[in-house]
Order: sequence, then structure tokens, then C-alpha cells
Amino acid sequence: MAAVSRDGTDGWLGASWSAPRPPRPRPSPVPRPQWRTLLQLRRNALSTWGEPAYRELVLAGPFLGRQSLLLNEPAAIKQVLVDKAAAYGRTAATLRILHPMIGDGLFLAEGEAWRFQRRTAAPAFAPKSLGLVATIAARRTAAALDRLAKEGRRIVDLLALFQELALEIAGEALFSQALEPFTRRLRAQLDRYGTRLARPSPLDLALPRGWPSPEELLRRRMGRAWFALVAEIVAERRARGIEAPRDLFDALASARDPETGRGFSERELLDQIATFLIAGHETTALALFWSSYLLGLAPEIQEAVAAEARRSELSPEAAPRAALPVARAVVQEALRLYPPAFTIVREAREPDEVAGHRLAPGDLVVVAPWVLHRHERLWAEPDRFDPRRFLPGAPPVDRFAYLPFGVGPRVCIGAQFALVEASVVLAVLLARHRLELVGPKRVLPVAVVTTHPDRRPAFRLGPRG
Repeated sequence: MAAVSRDGTDGWLGASWSAPRPPRPRPSPVPRPQWRTLLQLRRNALSTWGEPAYRELVLAGPFLGRQSLLLNEPAAIKQVLVDKAAAYGRTAATLRILHPMIGDGLFLAEGEAWRFQRRTAAPAFAPKSLGLVATIAARRTAAALDRLAKEGRRIVDLLALFQELALEIAGEALFSQALEPFTRRLRAQLDRYGTRLARPSPLDLALPRGWPSPEELLRRRMGRAWFALVAEIVAERRARGIEAPRDLFDALASARDPETGRGFSERELLDQIATFLIAGHETTALALFWSSYLLGLAPEIQEAVAAEARRSELSPEAAPRAALPVARAVVQEALRLYPPAFTIVREAREPDEVAGHRLAPGDLVVVAPWVLHRHERLWAEPDRFDPRRFLPGAPPVDRFAYLPFGVGPRVCIGAQFALVEASVVLAVLLARHRLELVGPKRVLPVAVVTTHPDRRPAFRLGPRG
């Protein structure tokens, strides 16, 4: 075993190693005209950005009769997402695609409704809850690996494993509920929706707000089946009553607006639960998948994570007794290279001027973490997998150049929850197993609603001595 250096990374931090580049990290851009762009938005939005997007700070162009700005300038991003956040809203296409599955929950709510929801949910994600999240993640991951060992499975679809595991962790941490009886059904419905209906059609993008597209009608039908399943979960949780300590479900079910005294209706409660079920596991599972994929291409870094995990005295019964800076840095770097939320689109509600461009109501502003995180003027060797960017003591990253969880008042409420969970899951996995990609190593990202792999590669879980 290599000697442990002062930085705690087995010499990896100071070593002159050559980090691998992900194979073909960017899907090849397709040529315009605009109708080709519309088709590619449905197939894979990442291929709509050509090389200038990764070099220029602002790109302006027409889009379906409106002006569209792609912003990579940190000051301009701050203006739109922080300083003047209320002057920009979600687009009709975003609402058409997401509303059938999450309703008016925290992600899509606006105004005072959003503020009430945010205040109600915030205590469940306070720093004091992160130790519980780590403990649950360690125990659940150990149990999942025990099941694989008992079944004798060494070749594994890690994305499927992470999706089910993240659902179980979210269920226990947020709702004190074992979701195993529902996990496969939840994933089946989400997979069907993502495959068939989450892809934007040209009509989704072109029709005015309030005009349903044909796909939207199909989404609503599938949304009804989805919410019926969510209602089953809520009914089971409610039948057990409110228990101490209070969890997110308790907070939502008993919340009252201090001014009106009004709480959530049954449908509003379902909207919140649906939002947190989806957001609480999908992005974390993808972050874990891409972290594992990158580590499969970088055995030296994988060994550093494993060594750190062994030193942290991980156990199924408790959270790690030491911090996991290397595992966390790997997850953060994976979120840079493969941000699950690959784009943030806002529609101007009032006239404004951004980076020297005048905007009229209805014009679009796009902040694309996929592009921003790989921008040549904001990152050194942007396509290289290098977790050292995020280790303690590294030069600070510009707050508006790295947006895996968004920024401003709409920043993801569960960002720290997700980072702690993903770091612990990765550490427990690598403390036990060596990851090896089986078969072709090339995996390309496909972005529709989130950044998925174009195929599900198999991983071999090798034993560690």
C-alpha cells in the first residue's frame, strides 16, 4: 500500500499523473438551419452547441421569432439568475414537459407560493441533517452491496443500482419510509416518461403559453398514473401517523402559512412529494454514475478514493468518522463534466439589457452548465477529468462558472444533501470493490431533461484485498 501523504491522498495530490480525457467528451454539433436545431433538441440538446459556444462569453441569435442569448459571462449570469431573478421566468416548454410529473411543487412554483414552500422544506435540509443522511447512505449502500454478493453478481448495471439506491435513501431520509415496495414501479414510470414524453417537440417550443401540444396531452395522461402511485406512497406514510423526529413529510403535512393560516391541499402535498422524490434521487444517481464511469477510466484516482474510504472507518451502522474530501472532489468534478441539469432557460418578463444586448419580454436567456463548465476561458484544460480542482486548498472556483445546482434564490435546496449522499455511496462502494468497465469504454452523454449516458455500460465489481 502506498504511503499516505500529508494531504491524505496517498501522494496522488502532488503526483505528476496524467488524468485521462473522457473519450469524445462532446457530441459532435449538427449543422444549422434552425429546423435541424429543433430536431436535435429532441434527440440530444448537447449537440446543438458548436465550438464557438465554448470560446465566446455571449452568443446571440434568433430562435423561433425571438432573440436568444447563451451566457457564459459570470457577471451576466449573476444579473439574470440573482440580481434580477424576478424579471425572468420559466418557459412554456419547461412547464409543458415537467408540470405533468411534479405539478406546482417547489421546482415550478412562483412568487409567494414558492417562498412558503421553500421556508417549509428548508429545515429538512439544514446542516444538522447531513449526518443522518450520511448514516442512511452508508447503511443502505452496504445493504445493496450485500444483496449483490449474496446473489453472486459481479457484472452490474450501476446506473440502475444507483437509481434504486438513491430512491431508498431519499425515502428514508426525507419521509422516514421504506420505498422498496414502490421502487421498481417508480423507476418504471419515470423511465417510460423519460423515453417517450420528456423530449421536447417543435410544437412544445413554438406554441404560446396555454396552448397544449399533442405531446402535452399524452404527458397529462401519464402524469395521472404517476400521481396515483405517489398517492399510494403518501397514504402508507400517513397511516403511520406523525412520529418524532419530524421529517420532511411531517413538515409539509403540518405546514401553515403564518399570514393566512392555510396549509397544503392534498394535491399540493402530492406535488411536493413528487418533486422531492424525483429531484431527490435522479440527479444524485446520475452524478454517481458519471463519477463511476470517470473512475473506471482513471484507476489511480479510484485507488485514492478507496484509500480515503478505508481510512475513514466506514461502517454500515454509522457515517464516516472523517471527511471524504477526495470522494467529494470526484463527485464535484463529475458534476462539472456531466452536469445532470445541463441547461437553465429563462424567459424575459420585462425589458432588460444583458451583456450589451437589449432584451424584450419573451426573449430567451440560456445558461448552460454543460457549456459553462467546459468553457475555454473559464477553466484550464476544461475537458480533462481532474478532481484536484475541488480539493481543499485548490484555487477557488468562480461561483458563476460552476452551476451544477443552479444559483441565486432558485438554487437547489438539496445541494449539500446530494453531495454528502453521493460522496458516502461512492466511498462505501470503492472501499469494497474495484470498478472496471466491461466492453467498449466509450459512453456519450445524451441530454433531454437530464444528462444520461447513451448506453448503460456494464461494470465489473472486483474484490479489494
